[in-house]
Amino acid sequence: MDPLSTFRLDGRTALVSGGGGAIGSAIAVALGGAGAGIVLASRTPDHARAAAERVTAAGAECLAIAADVTAEAEAERVVSAAIERFGRLDIVVNAVGGGAGKVLFAAQEYPRDAWDWIMELNLRSTLVATQAAVREMIRAGHGGRVLNISSVRAQLGIAAGYSAYVAAKGAVSSLTRQWATEWAPHGITVNAIAPTFVDTPQVAMLLDDPAFRAGLVGRIPLGRVGETDDLVGAVLFFTSAASSFVTGQILTIDGGLTATQ
Repeated sequence: MDPLSTFRLDGRTALVSGGGGAIGSAIAVALGGAGAGIVLASRTPDHARAAAERVTAAGAECLAIAADVTAEAEAERVVSAAIERFGRLDIVVNAVGGGAGKVLFAAQEYPRDAWDWIMELNLRSTLVATQAAVREMIRAGHGGRVLNISSVRAQLGIAAGYSAYVAAKGAVSSLTRQWATEWAPHGITVNAIAPTFVDTPQVAMLLDDPAFRAGLVGRIPLGRVGETDDLVGAVLFFTSAASSFVTGQILTIDGGLTATQ
């Protein structure tokens, strides 16, 4: 057997929540390029449509849905649409998240509204979308793949007002291990990737600050900020048969940053 064939996703259907964002759309394009049918959910209809165009341009079939997957009914609607269109659901990638740089407060003063927003965006979105998808995977009985997006901030503190974000991403990493344990009997693997800063519009304001960028790059042994393309190899591994005996793992994608801490 060609070992590279284990990375193929032909006949599979992948739901990418947050698929309208820079990271989510790059992941959707990669999964589609590997042969999967793509269901792309985004709260912003224009972003969903633009990402879907990229996926179809790469030769994959794509269903774009405007939905807020922090709401149970919306997540169920997305899963139902996936089944109606493709007949099955095999993969869920939780790419909703971020927001940390927009709400930075001292730990002793972190306001409730900002805390709740970060938790909704990074933790609840992962919980609700995954629950809806996995219920369908268990019902269908053919196993599946869950991939979460954590962060190096799940394991490293930073003196910059990130209390809510590190708490949310730490919870995502812990849930990854817990879900892997619970869903293994159903043939469902659960893993996560944990990037450092990835150069996307969401963090452009921070990375456009020369002092901030220089400080960040100076701590990364490979000497650069991550790009969305740096994530897709790990995504294809964790969502394909290549990782059939891998579950409960969090892979740090950080240019060596955590190796120096």
